[in-house]
Amino acid sequence: MVDKKNKPVQPKKPKFNPYWIYGGLLLVFIAIQVFGSSIGDATKTTPSQFFEFVRNGDVAKVVIIKNTRVAQVYLTTEAEQKKIHEKGKPNNFNLPGGNIPNYTFEFGDLQNFENELDNVSKDLQQKPEVGFKTESSTFGDLFLSLLPIIILVAVWIFIMKRMSGGGGGGAGGQIFNIGKSKAKLFDEKTDVKTTFKDVAGLEGAKEEVQEIVDFLKNPEKYTNLGGKIPKGALLVGPPGTGKTLLAKAVAGEAKVPFFSLSGSDFVEMFVGVGASRVRDLFKQAKEKSPAIIFIDEIDAIGRARGKNAMSGSNDERENTLNQLLTEMDGFGTKTNVIVLAATNRADVLDKALMRAGRFDRQIHVDLPNLTERKAIFEVHLKPLKKAEGLDVSFLSKQTPGFSGADIANLCNEAALIAARKDKKAVEKQDFLDAVDRIVGGLEKRSNLFSVEEKKTIAYHEAGHATVSWFLEHADPLVKVTIVPRGRSLGAAWYLPEEKFITRTEKFLDEICVTMGGRAAEKLIFGKISTGALSDLESVTKKAKAMVMIYGLNEKVGNVTFYDPAGESGFVKPYSEKTAELIDNEIKNIIETQYQRAIDLLESKKDILKLLAERLIEREVIFKDDLEELFGKSPFKNNNPVEVLEEKEEE
Repeated sequence: MVDKKNKPVQPKKPKFNPYWIYGGLLLVFIAIQVFGSSIGDATKTTPSQFFEFVRNGDVAKVVIIKNTRVAQVYLTTEAEQKKIHEKGKPNNFNLPGGNIPNYTFEFGDLQNFENELDNVSKDLQQKPEVGFKTESSTFGDLFLSLLPIIILVAVWIFIMKRMSGGGGGGAGGQIFNIGKSKAKLFDEKTDVKTTFKDVAGLEGAKEEVQEIVDFLKNPEKYTNLGGKIPKGALLVGPPGTGKTLLAKAVAGEAKVPFFSLSGSDFVEMFVGVGASRVRDLFKQAKEKSPAIIFIDEIDAIGRARGKNAMSGSNDERENTLNQLLTEMDGFGTKTNVIVLAATNRADVLDKALMRAGRFDRQIHVDLPNLTERKAIFEVHLKPLKKAEGLDVSFLSKQTPGFSGADIANLCNEAALIAARKDKKAVEKQDFLDAVDRIVGGLEKRSNLFSVEEKKTIAYHEAGHATVSWFLEHADPLVKVTIVPRGRSLGAAWYLPEEKFITRTEKFLDEICVTMGGRAAEKLIFGKISTGALSDLESVTKKAKAMVMIYGLNEKVGNVTFYDPAGESGFVKPYSEKTAELIDNEIKNIIETQYQRAIDLLESKKDILKLLAERLIEREVIFKDDLEELFGKSPFKNNNPVEVLEEKEEE
């Protein structure tokens, strides 16, 4: 066999396996048992025929084997020449010397057999010689004696393999290799196929990592000017935004080996294993440099040290982190090994891990904007059979706040819905149904409500819709439904604009809209229900954020008590007097907007009733129905909207 360059290629020799020895020994043992027992096999006969041979004087000797109740018959020389004993002649395997019997047979009771033999042979001039012996199998007895030891050794090997992570040949497969790294290596020539073309969106993040790619391709461009290799880059962002995919694309673009593993892969039940695996990982990477090490969910081992008072002084996780810090700070600047890590909890990472010289830069991978969502949709829509004229821009506007993983799930869910309805292609409505399914939950039309409950839910959702229609900073309303989905009994769906800052007026109008459902119940029925649980959770969270995080309350002032890392622990960062002020202001904001919603609904009571009655009749109404009842909104326009939310009722 020759390669492309016409050079002879030596065929690969099979690797030696110790199990071959075990198999060979087993075959030898079986051969000895089979052929050893077949050598000297004699012709079978019966006791009655044997006694007939004795009467004829043909038997020279009888050997009785006590432990098997078998008798071996040896004929005289003259008898062997008789035609009747042709079958009793020794076979080809018989050894010379007359040690092989001519016949064998089984007998019953030994005493009865001896008595019968004496009676038959008493009149003979030359009586048969009678002998006794006991047979045993040397190899069989040896095997039976060693069998318990073999079983114990096999069980021990099995347990050790399971404890060390299984696998026979790879690193970590044997008990002595438990400290080996579990990183999966993607070879640049065969495995790493992902490039930046496969990563839709993330334009800002791709620009930042492009420098890393350029360095791995042309390191001399930077080192000739005295620049140093960046040690690491930390990808930070919400779940599902494509951090792992971006790291793979970096390796694919740079065409270098890519070591991928999770932070939890360093954790093991044995002390010191995590640190050993870190050392082995960097050793492998330096041998294949230039290379990339990617550690996903690095917060599993990179949490700030000393925060957990319950842990002992010899915390295995801290030992692993210390070794990681040493390796990142220890290997030379010319090893061409770059560490990429991903986490959605950068606030809990140890400060020593984040300093310059280890993770030199943080790359924020945020949720995609409108343009990026459109690009992501185009990637995930390729394998689907789409209906002609499907507007990708419309889909991207309906899914603000969705991550790349959410969009992939949405496309798959739309295809499943279309298949469930026996359609030949996935249509626009299938995607809208998939959005409802993902955001609101599974539709539950099987829930049976009483007339009073259905009326209460209808007025509750009508209250949300009416208040939002007449407030300037409220989000545009899309539809209202009293069909239960997930935990909600009904919902008013909104599509607000995608903005990066929120003013006080926006917060207050949103709180007022959320309290509109409970306000409608109070206004129409004179009493309230437990259906507003999710509403109360939402408004409490928003009012608390206004007062404690964003500094949007005049009495509390321009201060924030936001503590993302949890460094304050159980100690409040404010006094008891300030705590009382915060409680009062949060309650005041909510109650003021609740009364504002009641006053607005009082002035719109007639159209509130009309909307509730139409909801009871149709269960789902859309923006066109609202315009028919309320008229054109004085504040809303029909510009593209980008965030999908819902006001739920428990």
